[in-house]
Amino acid sequence: MKIAVLGGDGFVGWPTSLHLSELGHEVHILDNLSRRWIDTELGVQSLTPMDSIQERTRIWHQETGRRIRFHLLDIAKDYDLLKGWLAEHRPDAIVHFAEQRAAPYSMKSDRHKNYTVSNNVNASHNLLNAIVETGIDAHLVHLGTMGVYGYSSVGAAIPEGYLPVGIETLAGDTARQDILYPANPGSVYHMTKCLDQLLFQFYAKNDGVRITDLHQGIVWGTHTDQTRRHPQLVNRFDYDGDYGTVLNRFLIQAAIGYPLTVHGTGGQTRAFIHIQDSVRCIELALKNPPARGDRVKIFNQMTETHRVRDLAELVAKITGARVAYVPNPRKEAAENDLVVRNEQFLELGLKPTTLAEGLLSEVVDVAKKFAYRVDRSRIPALSAWTKDIAPTLDSDPEGKRLRKVS
Repeated sequence: MKIAVLGGDGFVGWPTSLHLSELGHEVHILDNLSRRWIDTELGVQSLTPMDSIQERTRIWHQETGRRIRFHLLDIAKDYDLLKGWLAEHRPDAIVHFAEQRAAPYSMKSDRHKNYTVSNNVNASHNLLNAIVETGIDAHLVHLGTMGVYGYSSVGAAIPEGYLPVGIETLAGDTARQDILYPANPGSVYHMTKCLDQLLFQFYAKNDGVRITDLHQGIVWGTHTDQTRRHPQLVNRFDYDGDYGTVLNRFLIQAAIGYPLTVHGTGGQTRAFIHIQDSVRCIELALKNPPARGDRVKIFNQMTETHRVRDLAELVAKITGARVAYVPNPRKEAAENDLVVRNEQFLELGLKPTTLAEGLLSEVVDVAKKFAYRVDRSRIPALSAWTKDIAPTLDSDPEGKRLRKVS
C-alpha cells in the first residue's frame, strides 16, 4: 500500500513509519516538525540524540534499501497544500499522528490551550475535509487516547468505543442502540481527542469515510525491531515534566539517581502499551479496515493497567531508586480503578508485550547511556491544571524539598 504517515517524525510516528516500510509499504511522512520546535521552546531535548528527519530516512535507505519520503507540511494550517498532496499521491491509507500529544503541555497556559485546540482540531478536520474533496478512498487510522474515557470506573469494563444502551420510548418499550462511551476528558489535550471522535462520526456517516480510531494507553519503552538496526534510527525519548510519559520518566529518574516522583497518592490507574505493540497495532488496523459506509471502528489500544505507585515500587525494586510522593499537578481523583476491554486486537493476533524486568532494564540502559544529556531541572512536572494547584508544586530539581520520601 501507499501510506501517508502524518506526524511521522514523532515518538510513535517514527517507529511506525519504519515498521510499515519494512513490511514493504510505500511510506510518505508528512510533518511540520513542530515537536522539534517545542523542544526548543521548552529548553529540553530528547534523551536520545536525534538526527534530522532527512538524515534518519537516508540511514534507513542505506540499511534496508527502502525509501521513506519526507514532505514538510502543516496539515492544521496548509489545507490547500494538503488537499493538493492527497490529490496527487492518492494514498491507500493515512495514519494520523499529527496532533500535539501531551496533556501537561496543553495545560501550561492559555496560549498552550489555544494552540492545542487549534492544531489538533484543525488538523483532523482539514484531513477529513480534504479526503472528501479529493474523492480518494483512503482508510484513515487515527491515534486517539484512552483519556477520552477519563480514568474513573463504574465497576464495569470500558468497552471498545461503543456502549449498548436501552432507552425508554414514549410507548413504554425499550429501544436499544449503541452510543459512543460517554466522554470524560481530563485535560485540553484529551478534550481535542473527544472532539476528534465527533468529527469522525460525522464524516463516516455523511461521506462514507473509512475510519479506525485507536484509543491508546500510555506508551513506554524506546526500541522497536527497526530502531535497533542502526544508532541513528533511535527513537526519541522524552523525560521532561511535560512530555515524558510516567514509566519512561521513572526509568530515567532511576538511571540518574533522582527520586521517582509519584504525584499525589499514586493511586491513579493507567493503561499501558509497549512501543513495539503500538506499531504492531497500527499494522493490524491497516490490515482490517472498515468497509465504506461502516461506522467508525474503535479499538482500545492497550495491553495492561497499573497503579502509578505500583509501577514506582517495581522500578525501585529493580534499580534501588527511592520513591518520592509529591503534589499532583492534575485535577483528578486520588484513587481510581480502570478496567478496559481490548479483545479486538487480541483476536487479530496481537501478542502483548507486558512489563518485564528485562525490558525495563533495557530502557534503564538507554537512560544511563545518555544520562549526560539530562537537564535535571526539566524533570519535575510543573504544568498545573488550575491556578489553585500551581502554588503547591515543588520546583526543586534534586527532590530535596519533596514532601515525603520512602
